[in-house]
Amino acid sequence: MIATSLPALAPSYRLNDLWSVQHARAEDLPEVVAIYNQSIAGKQATAQLTLVTCEERAAWFAEHINSPTRPIYVVRARAQSMEQASEDTAQTVQAVQTNQKTAPIVAWGSFSDLYARMAYHISTEISIYLHQDYQAKGLGSLLTRWMLTQAPSLGIHNVVALIFAHNQPSLGLFGKLGFEQWGYMPEVCDMDGFIADVVMLGKAVTSQGTLNK
Repeated sequence: MIATSLPALAPSYRLNDLWSVQHARAEDLPEVVAIYNQSIAGKQATAQLTLVTCEERAAWFAEHINSPTRPIYVVRARAQSMEQASEDTAQTVQAVQTNQKTAPIVAWGSFSDLYARMAYHISTEISIYLHQDYQAKGLGSLLTRWMLTQAPSLGIHNVVALIFAHNQPSLGLFGKLGFEQWGYMPEVCDMDGFIADVVMLGKAVTSQGTLNK
C-alpha cells in the first residue's frame, strides 16, 4: 500500500440529521459482524452461505482498521447534533461526542483490495451493508456517496462493486451513482439452491469523488 498514515477524519462526520459516519474501532467488531450476518439469508449481498463469528472475522477486521488505505466506516444514529446542543459547554460537547461513539451501528462500508498484487493499489472493491431495520431509507446511497468522496485521499483511482445479477436494488443504486458495467461473470457462484451471475460495476473517481472522463 502506498500510504503511511490514516487520512485526517473527524471522530464523527455528519451524513445528515439522522446519521453520522466514522472509522470503525476494535470494539465495533460484534455489531459489524451482526449486520453482515443479517445479509446472508437473503442470498443477495454476499456469497457467504453460513453465519460467521467474531473470531472468524477478527483478522480481517484488524487488517482493515489498521490499514491507512483500506478502512471500514461505521454509521451511527444521531440522537443529537452539535448544532442542536442547547448550551455550548464542555459538558454538552462531551455528551454529544459520547453519544456518537456509543449509539448503535446501523450500517457499515469498507474498501478492500481488488487483487492482492501491488500494482492494483489504485483500485479497490467497495462493500456496503445495512442493518435490516434501516434499509430502503436512502442510507446506502448516502454512505456510498460519502465513501466515494474519501477514495482519492486513500490513493484510490477506481472503485469497483461486485454485485449479484439478481440483486436489482444494489444494481440500481450503483447505477444512479454513476457506476458502469465493467464486466459480467456468468454462473460463478453456487448459492446452494441456484447458480448466480456476478456483475462488475466500476467508477473512476477524482479528488471531488466524481466520474473521471
